[in-house]
Amino acid sequence: MTLAVIGSGSWATALVKVLCNNVKQLNWYIREPEIRESVTLYQTNRSYMSSIQLDTTKIRIFDDADEAVRQSDILLFVVPAAFLKVTTESMSVKFTDKMVFSAIKGIVPGENITVGEYFNRRFDLPFDRFGVVSGPTHAEEVALERLSYLTVACKERGMAELMAEQLKCRYIRTIISTDVYGIEYGGIIKNIIALCAGVAHGLGYGDNFTAVLVSNGFAEIKRFIEQSCPAERTAEQSVYLGDLLVTCYSQFSRNRTFGTMIGKGYSVKSAQLEMNMVAEGYYAAACMHEINKRYQIDLLIVDAVYNMLYEKISPAVEIRLLSERFK
Repeated sequence: MTLAVIGSGSWATALVKVLCNNVKQLNWYIREPEIRESVTLYQTNRSYMSSIQLDTTKIRIFDDADEAVRQSDILLFVVPAAFLKVTTESMSVKFTDKMVFSAIKGIVPGENITVGEYFNRRFDLPFDRFGVVSGPTHAEEVALERLSYLTVACKERGMAELMAEQLKCRYIRTIISTDVYGIEYGGIIKNIIALCAGVAHGLGYGDNFTAVLVSNGFAEIKRFIEQSCPAERTAEQSVYLGDLLVTCYSQFSRNRTFGTMIGKGYSVKSAQLEMNMVAEGYYAAACMHEINKRYQIDLLIVDAVYNMLYEKISPAVEIRLLSERFK
């Protein structure tokens, strides 16, 4: 079956490299002409992950998203959640006979829905033909071929196993799950927690406090996914707890980096401009604030990050208030 990657950022480029280990041909939709040129001429994405050398003998590049989808059976979307609507709004091709996977750890702004819900509403994609690819992974370590683990989840286990086979290689291990809901929301909330950990770091708090913050953050993730969608799941598995840990502590974490800037006094705009990459936790904080109005689940850290980023309450004040309520 032919697979297409939609997106051309760091994580998309790393996954293209991984997939080229197993596929005979990979369709890759790249919106930016300069990236298409870079991959074609130099076998690397000079805008993102320039250290990755790509096997372009296996890659067919598309500048038309509809055509890439039309010529593929499995679609892997790897764009920031904030740009998913822009990427797909002009698509007219039907998705109902496709298998769609998301490697997006974010929520669709304005819609306040997960990526799976978005494809269901926008393209009438059945939920049993949608899956997620999650971590704990950073694109930089995959590029360095350091041993990493990916969890592939779908309601249809066979579909998850099919995708997992495409991702397995010498430095990638795969785990199968059916908990699409829990993994999507776990990935969304952990970005907010990591952003908060970055704020604390920027304010001068140390590892001792960060450990308490992350522990309380993990409790928030468990509380939300268990109360909003009860299911048989083990939240201590790597796709939930491991993904939270690597995003909160890693030097490669965009959300931690963004939060550190906020803690040091950067405005949201200036932090975004300096990073030149999307920190999903920024958008997720506003979306989760709205979503949780339905559930009224106790999410102290999520609320604190929302207050810092959108209500312009002092990060120092919010972290101090959190510190008084942590357990």
